[in-house]
Amino acid sequence: MTESGDDETTENADVVIVGAGPGGCVLSYLLARSGVETVLVERHADLDREFRGYLFQPLVLRLFDQMDVLDDVRSLDHDEVRRPALTVFGHSREVVDFSRLSSPYDYGILMEQPPLLRLLIDRANEFENFEFRSATTVSDLLREDDTVVGVRGTYRERDEEIELRSRLVVGADGRYSTVRETAGIDPGLFDSAVELLWFKLPANAVQSAAQGRIESDGLVLYFGLGEEEAQAGWFIEKGSYPEIRERGIDHLRRQIGAVEPTLARHLTSFDQCSLLHIEPGISEKWVDDGLLLLGDAAHVASPVGRQGNGLAIQDAVVAHSTIANALGGSGSGTVPRARLRRFESMRRPAVEKVVRLQRRGERALSWYVLHHDSIPGWVAAPLARTLFTVAPKTPGFWRAWETFALGDREISVDTEAFRS
Repeated sequence: MTESGDDETTENADVVIVGAGPGGCVLSYLLARSGVETVLVERHADLDREFRGYLFQPLVLRLFDQMDVLDDVRSLDHDEVRRPALTVFGHSREVVDFSRLSSPYDYGILMEQPPLLRLLIDRANEFENFEFRSATTVSDLLREDDTVVGVRGTYRERDEEIELRSRLVVGADGRYSTVRETAGIDPGLFDSAVELLWFKLPANAVQSAAQGRIESDGLVLYFGLGEEEAQAGWFIEKGSYPEIRERGIDHLRRQIGAVEPTLARHLTSFDQCSLLHIEPGISEKWVDDGLLLLGDAAHVASPVGRQGNGLAIQDAVVAHSTIANALGGSGSGTVPRARLRRFESMRRPAVEKVVRLQRRGERALSWYVLHHDSIPGWVAAPLARTLFTVAPKTPGFWRAWETFALGDREISVDTEAFRS
């Protein structure tokens, strides 16, 4: 229902979701299919923007299959990843092997996010109870008696102030979440000693779907994305980017070229670069009366282990079941915190486990980034080759890798909530 005043338009829905990333789009589709009046709000005018999460772990494929969208996802441009390569001082090592997992979810998918998000929104649009509002900037939460009852924002295409009133607001708007900030919730960020300098390259700069290279002069990750683009990440000391820019692009090219010459030849300008912060975080609370946070809004992901997409989509699956049950059992008013606690109680322990593993890997990574230039090559090379030969065979490594690849195996899509 929409009501228009002189200066403001008010719209009502059961659920308003802020942020059209993987978590927000998956939740929108699941709620729409379950008959819930859902409005998905996105501040960008379109979905063709920069994303950093390109790998979708096998756990996501299982959930997509349960959502009846896996075939559609596989029809999009993508690469299947089974054995991403890691080159350690000139020697190739298969550290991760998805093909060891049980079929049919024995691979990951490497793909750009915009086509996937459009697919999920299109599927949600098949239901009359769903609406997608792009170019809409949320600026504040609506509150009544300390209870969240909606959001206030601007529909920029019409320069129109709007109120979206709802029984529940879901903040799925990323690591710099406006919803989380306006709710006064601390993101609980952990400190990190390194950052990731990310840059775009032409597709011919990379010859395989996913690779990494460790040498005496540093560590670089890189992968291709179809026929048009490749991406690469160069680990640097936290806070050092201004100094890197001051030294100039040629100096950076020489640094990267000492590790991977092919990549360096295609890096010509700092316009290709963007800085990605490593710090993970876990917010102090994820639910309140009329409010639920998921994905990076609830727990900021580190790039270690490539977990951002998987965590957000698992959140969305659990949130769907929780919200569908809560809406059916809390009358017609705002969904109380007590009805939402199931979501946080299920997801927080699993997320905390992943973050612990990420921080463990990050500490090792940080040590190497900060000290690699002080280790003689004749010491570092055999040590690193031995480490990456032995470590993947240890039970601890296998358990950590399974956690990253398979996620919480207790999570399944609540298909009983679907109306069709």
